[in-house]
Amino acid sequence: MGERLAIISPKPQTTRNRIQGIVHVPKQGKRPGAQVILIDTPGVHKPDSSLGRKMMIEVREALEGCDLILLIVDVNKRLSPEDNFALKLAQQAGTPVFLLLNKIDLLRDKKALLPIIEEFRQRHEFKEIIPLSALKKQGLDLLLEKVVNALPTGPKYFPEHQTTDQPARFMAAEIIRERVLLETMEEVPHATSVIVEQFEEGPKLTRIAAAIFCEREGQKAILVGKGGQMLKKIGTAARLNMERMLQTKVFLELFVKVQPGWRNSRSVVDELDWRRQLEGLTGTSGRQSR
Repeated sequence: MGERLAIISPKPQTTRNRIQGIVHVPKQGKRPGAQVILIDTPGVHKPDSSLGRKMMIEVREALEGCDLILLIVDVNKRLSPEDNFALKLAQQAGTPVFLLLNKIDLLRDKKALLPIIEEFRQRHEFKEIIPLSALKKQGLDLLLEKVVNALPTGPKYFPEHQTTDQPARFMAAEIIRERVLLETMEEVPHATSVIVEQFEEGPKLTRIAAAIFCEREGQKAILVGKGGQMLKKIGTAARLNMERMLQTKVFLELFVKVQPGWRNSRSVVDELDWRRQLEGLTGTSGRQSR
């Protein structure tokens, strides 16, 4: 996409919802112009909570409605049970699959790619196998060209200026959650969720109030920190990222609330879905897209 639409952290299952990125591909040489809808899914895993089950529903719904699957693996790590599980899901979908071998910039010896490619070829008949480095932008032009050629002809679904279907309200909540993931350790990151309770966007100032939910008082103490320093640190970093996203000044208020066992509460987990949140909002002034 050339810009950040999804939050990033070293923690597993960082992504919890399907996120759509809309790539507008200009006509170039023999390559036709195109609109490609990329769907970033939650990480594939075997769920052990209502939250985990909801995340896997998001994965399966994305697989059912797509024309092409991009299976991304880290070439610097041995195949994990999660990788094998993801491959199995892709095989069951009956949809053409591209294998993307990411992080080749970290390989000291590029010859190490050959046995990795051969191992995957024995497991599945991939439509394409493309080594790349997303960080260094190596192989991305080739990937885009191959994707455009592999997709069926169809109408444009989104206007030229739109890059995502996510509302700014949801993206603000995710920015806060990203800071929680990056600043806290142990069980705290996975035990937290964020809901924006107020979002008033003006031409020069956007007012946002958000609640960070956790499961125990001890987690709340960590999130608040001594003298409120941790919450202030999370809020300052999140506010600066929001201002870059919204192109306005942001007044941000954060609260920490304890909701015991929320990950196993279906009603709470459903409430975290931004599509469900939008259904419950009337007169929302937040943007539907960037």
